[in-house]
Amino acid sequence: MTEPVPDLRIRALNGEPLRPDGAHVLCWMTAFRRLSWNHTLDRAVEHARELGLPLLIFEALRVDYPWASDRHHRFVLDGMREHRATLDRGPVGYLPWVEPRAGAGKGLLERLAADAAVVVTDDAPFFFLPRMTAAAAERLDVRLEAVDSNGLYPIHHAERTFTTAASFRRHLQKELPAFLGDAPSAAPPLDALTPFENLDSLLDGRWMPASDAMLDPDGGGLDALGIDHDVGPVPFRGGSGPARERLERFLAERLPEYHERRNEPDDETGSRLSPYLHWGHISSWEVFHRLAERDDWTPARLATTPNGRREGWWNMSKEAEAFVDELVTWREIGFNYCAREAEPARYESLPEWARATLAEHAADPRPHLYTLEEFEAAETHDELWNAAQRELRREGTIHNYLRMLWGKKILEWSESPQEALKIMIELNNRWAVDGRDPNSYSGIMWVLGRYDRGWPERDVFGKVRSMTSQSTRRKVSVDDYLDRFGPEAA
Repeated sequence: MTEPVPDLRIRALNGEPLRPDGAHVLCWMTAFRRLSWNHTLDRAVEHARELGLPLLIFEALRVDYPWASDRHHRFVLDGMREHRATLDRGPVGYLPWVEPRAGAGKGLLERLAADAAVVVTDDAPFFFLPRMTAAAAERLDVRLEAVDSNGLYPIHHAERTFTTAASFRRHLQKELPAFLGDAPSAAPPLDALTPFENLDSLLDGRWMPASDAMLDPDGGGLDALGIDHDVGPVPFRGGSGPARERLERFLAERLPEYHERRNEPDDETGSRLSPYLHWGHISSWEVFHRLAERDDWTPARLATTPNGRREGWWNMSKEAEAFVDELVTWREIGFNYCAREAEPARYESLPEWARATLAEHAADPRPHLYTLEEFEAAETHDELWNAAQRELRREGTIHNYLRMLWGKKILEWSESPQEALKIMIELNNRWAVDGRDPNSYSGIMWVLGRYDRGWPERDVFGKVRSMTSQSTRRKVSVDDYLDRFGPEAA
C-alpha cells in the first residue's frame, strides 16, 4: 500500500464537491508527464482505489501555446508514445490528445469530467499553466484538485520569496528534512485498478486520440499543425526511458568529476537532465533517490545543525553534494519565486539595486549593438558567443557555464537592459527545449541581478556582475567546444 499524498501538496481549485457516484477518476496530465515518481498520479490512484472506480489519464498538447514548434511538440510526443505503449497493456484508460488547430479542444476537458468523481491535475507554477487550470476550475462542476510534484520541497510551504541562494539554502537545511520521507511512488499500483472501458463513448466521435503518425517521430504528423516548423526537433528523444538512460550515464561516467569539471565546456560532465525535468519526464525525486543509492546515503547522515553552506550538510560525496545543490537549491529557488510572484519574468521584478545601477548606466555606449535577428543567427563578432548560440539552435541547450556568458553579452550588446531581457526570453523560449521553465527564468534574471549581489562598477553593467569571453577562455577550456559548434560544424 502506497503512502497517501501529503495534504500540503494538494489544493482544491474550486468549491465543487467530490462525486462518489461518478463513473471514473480523471487525471489531467499537464506538466508532470510521467507514470512514476509523480504525486499527481499518486493522488488520482488514491481516489480511484478508495472509490473503486477506473482511472482515465488525459494528456493533452495544445497547438497555440507560445513558442509552439516541432522541437517542443516532438519532445512531448515522444513521452506520449511511451505512455501509450505502457498503458495499453493495463486497466488504466489513456487519452493522448494533440490539438489539430487552435480551439479544437474546446469542451473536451468538460466532457471527460462530466461523469468524473474528481479531476486531479498538476500544480505547476509556470508558463500559462496556472491560468489554464484556474480557468478550468471555474468551468467544471466537479472538484478539481491541483497537486504539487515539482520538487523535494513543497512549493506552498515557504512563507516568503527568497532573494538569494544562500538564504534559500539555509531555509532548506532547516525545513527540508521533514519532507524527505514524502517521496512519490516509484511504482504506483496501476494494475490493481478497475479497468476503464468507455473512452469512445466519452469522445462522441468529436475528438480523436493522437494518431500513430502523430506519435511516430518519422510519421510526419507535425507537418499539418500550425506551429513553428523552423525550430526542428532536438537530436535526442523525450520520454522517461531516455531520461533514465541519461541519468544512469551521468551517474556512471560524469558525476565522479562533476564537482571539479562541470564548468568545462570541452567536457560533458553536466547531467543534461534539464529538458526531461522541465517537461516532467523525470522527477527530481527519482534523480535524488538514485544519487542517494549511489552514495549509500540516508537522511540519518544529515548534519544535525544547518550550516547554510553548499558542502557538508548533506554528508554525501563532494561530487554528489555539488550536484544536489544544483538539483535542489538552485532548481527549486526558481519554483519558490514562480509560486509566489505573479510575473517572474517582468523587468520590474528585479532587485531594486540592480534596476537602479542598470538605469544609471543606460546611456553608456555599447561596444557592439546587435538586433534580435543577428543574435538569433549567431552573427556577432564573438566566436565563443556564436558557438553557444549555435549549440542552442542545434541541441536545444547551452552548456551551463556558457549560458551565463551568453546572457551577459546580450545585456552588454543590446540597446537597453529591458531590450536584453526581451531578447533572452525570445531566444531561450523559442530554441531551448527546457525553456519557459522556472529554472530558465532564474538564469535569465540572474544575468540582470536577481539572486546576486553588487560587484565592482563597470560600463553598461553598473554593479551587475559582468563576464567576458576573454576571461572565460582563461578559466575554462573551449577549443573542442568551438570545434563542435563553430561555423564549419554548422
